Amino acid sequence: MFHGMHGRGCGHRRGQWQQFATHFASRWDEARRERGGGRRGRVFDGGELRLVLLKLIADEPRHGYELIRAVEELSGGAYAPSPGVVYPTLTMLDEMGLVDEQRSEGARKRFAATDEGRAHLAERQGEVEALFARLAELGAHRARAAGGAPIGRAMGNLGQAIAGRMSRGDFTEDTLHDAAALIDEVAQKIERLK
Repeated sequence: MFHGMHGRGCGHRRGQWQQFATHFASRWDEARRERGGGRRGRVFDGGELRLVLLKLIADEPRHGYELIRAVEELSGGAYAPSPGVVYPTLTMLDEMGLVDEQRSEGARKRFAATDEGRAHLAERQGEVEALFARLAELGAHRARAAGGAPIGRAMGNLGQAIAGRMSRGDFTEDTLHDAAALIDEVAQKIERLK
């Protein structure tokens, strides 16, 4: 698992261990941010998002906030388009004649698909299905990542503990070897888990 970083006489200096520990902790922090930060990433280009929103509106008249929530729900919380992308896209769909604004109470504009919008969706049905499959896969990926969250947290803690201890500067060669032995022992126990 930690090839070359275990056993007495391995010859690693304190700086190498500290570099490993710092790198290890930063990689796990980065992985946690990636798992949790999927909501803001760019998932669709403009044309793809137009199709997704149009399909959702064709299914049921909606306003911008409802569209954001619907996309977030379809992706299992992995992605929610920002209002700064959704509202201009709605304006564009309206200008293209694919949706019409409906009367609604309050300040929110609710949109419904036009006949032209429904025809546009029918022409691009395969693409629309692929886009919704992508949303479903985002949700499935997020669910799989969430299942590994406790291990990610524990690995991050290990990296932080090693980096913190190394930064104190009181690690002797014996302490380095003892830490490596502990890590090796845990690795062996994990390999034997059923």
